[in-house]
Order: sequence, then C-alpha cells, then structure tokens
Amino acid sequence: MKILVCISKTPDTTTKISFINGNTRFNSDKVQFIINPYDEWYALVRAVELKEKLGAQVTIINVGLSDSESIIRKALAIGGDDAVRIDAEPDDAFFVADQIAQYAKQENFEIIFLGKETIDYNGSQVGGMVAGLLEIPFISLASRLDLEGNMATVERDIAGGHEIISVKTPFVISASKGMAEARIPNMRGIMAARTKPVKVLPPYQSEKLTSVKEYQLPKEKGGPKMISAEHPEELVKLLHEEAKVI
Repeated sequence: MKILVCISKTPDTTTKISFINGNTRFNSDKVQFIINPYDEWYALVRAVELKEKLGAQVTIINVGLSDSESIIRKALAIGGDDAVRIDAEPDDAFFVADQIAQYAKQENFEIIFLGKETIDYNGSQVGGMVAGLLEIPFISLASRLDLEGNMATVERDIAGGHEIISVKTPFVISASKGMAEARIPNMRGIMAARTKPVKVLPPYQSEKLTSVKEYQLPKEKGGPKMISAEHPEELVKLLHEEAKVI
C-alpha cells in the first residue's frame, strides 16, 4: 500500500502576528514554524499506524521552500519513509493542490491524507481540490478510519452528529480530532530521519488563482466588564445591546 501525507508549515500558535510590505505579506522574521498540527497529530500519525498494522509505504509531501526542511525531517522522525518537497512558495490553495495532484498522478497512492485545515489560513480547500483534480472521492473532517482490503470505513463529524460511510481506495481524506493520538518522535526515529531520502522537485506548471490586497489584524478584545450584583438589569442590557446574544 502506498500512502501520501501532505504536510504544511505553519507559525507556532504562540507567534505574535505582524505584516510587512504595506500589510501585503506575513512577517516571518523570528517566527517559529511547526508542522500544521492537524497534518501531524491526526493525518500523519494515522498513516503511520496503518503502516505498522498493515504494512505500507508512507511518503511525505510538502509544497514549500528550503526552510521547510526541519518540518519534513520531523515528519520522517515520526514514521514517514521518504519525502518529496515541491520547491515553490505555497501562497495559493489551488496552486498547492495542483502540485500535489500532479505528483500523485505519477505514483498511484491508495490513500492521500491531510489535516482538515491549516491553523494559519483555515481555508480547508486543498483536500477537496486534490481529490477533484485526481477525480477520486474526498472525505472531509474524518475522525476515524478503519481499513480492510481496499475498503475503508470512515466516521466523520457532521452538524448534530456523526456520519459513517464506506469508500474504496483510492481516496483523499482530511483528518480531524479523534483520528489518532499525537506522537512525540523518539531518539531512534530522529536519528533514522537524518538518512531518509528527501526528493526536491521543481514546481509543475500551474496557475495561482488568488492574490493578497491587504492583511488586517483583528480588533483587540476589551477587558471584562464588572457589574454589581445589585444591578442585574445592567447585565441584561449589555447582553442585549452589545453582545447581542439575547
């Protein structure tokens, strides 16, 4: 079985956000980057679990520049067997999806994993686009995956409950909480990752469908308002006129 796991590089959640070039570009100076948690904790770990249980080749793919090397090595330390980096700036969802799809077309992967979204843009677009470009099924927000032969049983979150579906390989699946438990790379994995092959490929011919006009930071949240217990009518007024929840 051949499994492809898509990982992306995102700022650490404690990063202080700022922009440069007239607020048209994210300021990455002194920013600590990590593997997007949904890609690492759920998609990658579930792929490694399938490898350990059923036997599989787990390939990591990242669309990014050379500064993605550290996150790729971490993914290999967790259990990936080899990796591919498409040497391009990942600044457009369709472009990224097209790069992944064009590589995947040549390799015939049975399952393509990725996280349900990245924690920087929260777009949730790439998985569906990859599946569409490959003309195979896409299952989003999956919280459980069991595999028997070429038939997978997938549980996914929907409004008000869960949905259980069956799907044949090949397919693309975006993983959410519940799919697996996060793993910390051990020393053996870290040492092994140093010698695992990482192939760097030039970008495939594609197009970018979006451009950035300007980024804006969200308004700062105000501090809590203290209301005397002797004046509950003031709380009701604030909930109605400011919070607009009643």
